[in-house]
Amino acid sequence: MKKDSKVLILYARYGEGHIQVSKALQTTFYETGVKDVVLKDLFAEAHPLIDTVTRAFYKKSYTLGSVLYGWFYNYTKKMKHDTMLSRWFNSFGTKKLREYIYQEKPDLVINTFPMLAMPELCRRDGIFIPVYTVVTDFTLHNRWIHPDITRHYVPTLDIKNMMIEEGIESHQIMVCGIPLREQFNTSSYSFSLFEKYGLSASKKTVLIMADFHSRKKLKKICSELLSLNRYQLMIVCGRNQPLKEELEKDFSEEASIRILGYVEDMHLVMKMASCIVTKAGGITLSEALSMSVPPVIYSPVAGQERENARYLAGKGAAIISDQTEDLVYQVDNLLQSDERLAEMHEAIQLLKKPNAAKTIIQDILKNVEINTVSLRSILR
Repeated sequence: MKKDSKVLILYARYGEGHIQVSKALQTTFYETGVKDVVLKDLFAEAHPLIDTVTRAFYKKSYTLGSVLYGWFYNYTKKMKHDTMLSRWFNSFGTKKLREYIYQEKPDLVINTFPMLAMPELCRRDGIFIPVYTVVTDFTLHNRWIHPDITRHYVPTLDIKNMMIEEGIESHQIMVCGIPLREQFNTSSYSFSLFEKYGLSASKKTVLIMADFHSRKKLKKICSELLSLNRYQLMIVCGRNQPLKEELEKDFSEEASIRILGYVEDMHLVMKMASCIVTKAGGITLSEALSMSVPPVIYSPVAGQERENARYLAGKGAAIISDQTEDLVYQVDNLLQSDERLAEMHEAIQLLKKPNAAKTIIQDILKNVEINTVSLRSILR
């Protein structure tokens, strides 16, 4: 692959995870000398209204729309790429994607979101551009796979085996983990981190990702954990500023809790944690595994997040908790048992696959033969 090659990375902004994966790949390309890497939110640019509605529906899947979202996810989970419904789904964004292709003239395309517009466009227009898909969940949905995708990069051997059962050739699949920002591949640690946040390095810390939980439930969880008098809490509210301000008021008198907004250096915050209470997004779980922080997954919604949770729990690398009372008990039971913590850390080590972005980029640099059928040369 030439250093002056152009790469197009397609993502969708359903949460922060997919853009973070895309940026991790972009940064790694830069480090290898490939500087022309373009990121595009295809759905948002091609269908802004649909994108807005579906992202709102996705957020509602954590509350009112859970049953409907779960039904739709399961209904389409095994759907083949060449069915009428699949081709209709795949057609979304093809017009805008065609504009990207003929304007940018990329030498390859990477998907970090389960969409198959690019293989559909290649079929319609009779063109060939190598297409790569980076799977960002620990479970398989057929929206990730297509026989015309050059390579599927997956987090586990189990997903590879599932893809093979669905008809994808073994050589089209590589087990490499989920790409994360470079900071999550380091193991630096300093007691000064606790000083920075005014916390004790000798006290176990529970990290709670709060962006998709209601204030009422969060307040109850925090209050019950604090009442045990043996933990300190760090609550990350993300970009939900109203929630942050409300929680700051609720716990203004508590010395053992810190309420944070959006955290850029999440790897450092995770380094401080004895466990993390979180939803079951593939990227967040992968970040926790990379930092060897046991995840306690609270009330995973139907769909990929419930499947992610079940997969990690089945491997002994996570705990699922559906009720507030169970959550507090399970966190306390975990952190008070050195044996249980050791077992979870061992399970986590078996799942960790560091430097996934570098593994993926090295594979692309090594194996893509851009000069054989380059769209750039066709369009000149």
